[in-house]
Amino acid sequence: MEAKKGYRAVSKNLPMSPSKIRPIADHVRRKSYIDAVAILESLPNKGAGYLKKVIESAAANAMYQDQELDEESLFVAELLIDGGPSRKTIWARSRGRADRQIKRSSHISVVLDQKAVN
Repeated sequence: MEAKKGYRAVSKNLPMSPSKIRPIADHVRRKSYIDAVAILESLPNKGAGYLKKVIESAAANAMYQDQELDEESLFVAELLIDGGPSRKTIWARSRGRADRQIKRSSHISVVLDQKAVN
């Protein structure tokens, strides 16, 4: 059995397509916690707000589980953006026709870990 690594936070069923969140996630992978939050605060995208919230939640979980942990020693070890359930709706078109509109959702999971002290 493998030992637990890192501090985890998950957010599910976010009303945004994973393909819109993934490019933003590429900016913060393997960065320190403080750098990742600073980058996400400066980005104007809606997905940056979702990512920031989940990363801050993982940091809060880390601080709760280990009271002596320092914020500056955390980094984003793992950041996954998965597709959630899709909602299919009817999109009215001209002459009584209809198209299907697919409204996608996302699941974000973050694992923060401590940097190895040399």
